[in-house]
Amino acid sequence: MQQVWIDSDMGFDDLAAVLTVAHTPGWAIDGLSLVAGNAPLEVVIDNALRSATCFGWRFPIHAGCATPLLGPMVTAQNILGGDAMRSAGRQLPPQRGLLAPESAIDALRSYLQTAQQPVNILALGPLTNLATLMQQSPQLKQRVGRLVWMGGSQTAGNHTAAAEFNAAVDPEAVQVVLDAALPLQMVGLDACRQVQVDAADCDLLRQGGTQKAHLLADLLLGYVQIAAANGNNSMALYDPCAAAAMLHAASVAMQPAHIVMELVGIHTRGMTVVERRVPRRAAANAQVAGVVNAGAVRSIVLDALRRAAAL
Repeated sequence: MQQVWIDSDMGFDDLAAVLTVAHTPGWAIDGLSLVAGNAPLEVVIDNALRSATCFGWRFPIHAGCATPLLGPMVTAQNILGGDAMRSAGRQLPPQRGLLAPESAIDALRSYLQTAQQPVNILALGPLTNLATLMQQSPQLKQRVGRLVWMGGSQTAGNHTAAAEFNAAVDPEAVQVVLDAALPLQMVGLDACRQVQVDAADCDLLRQGGTQKAHLLADLLLGYVQIAAANGNNSMALYDPCAAAAMLHAASVAMQPAHIVMELVGIHTRGMTVVERRVPRRAAANAQVAGVVNAGAVRSIVLDALRRAAAL
């Protein structure tokens, strides 16, 4: 059984990524730390605790950072809705699980200190929690075996012309993680956009017939409708693509690169500047996702969602 810790700003694609890990045989989630990003922290917490009750999660859930290391808080609520769970119908039930008493930073510190082997971390939002931990306990970087992050871009952005959303929310945090020399694998927009879902996938999920199948189908359709209100366009799978990269490394090809964050540009703050000409131009400090086996990733994610819906 392989184990992973997930760090998330719990919107729908985060939920889909968590369910993908939770319902992939051979994998177990040891904990979930929450960070502000898609929505303010209190909304992120509410989404996570309602999801925990709905889907029977038993791993601890910890509240983390409510603001970036530097700069104003930015959310994606203008696109994802006030609860960051845009839906075509059903919403998560109101019943909530319990929040663990430890902060995300303390819980991550304890997890790394006590792990019997280097740990896997799947990061699905801004990297504020991990950066804060590295600032406080830099020696723990040696305890991280693999850090897969959905964030950044090798080309254009989505939050701005230059910056991907998770990177743009807290670019200083990304640079702290890079400076800490954590074993970062960046699954950026370029990779995720190779994997598309559409309304037909929602219909197939709904055929499971259970209440959870209808819920997940409505949430997935709401997500697809981000691309077009009538649902006729396909939508990229973002966070679940990073989950697939963690679970099945062969599904996403990684290439060595040197990444730095643009922190001061008037028009480019939050840009992940990726130099792939390594080691000729710079020493590699990360890996970036290149070619994705889109069919394999779709199967990994949609099959896991169907298993989650059946329980």
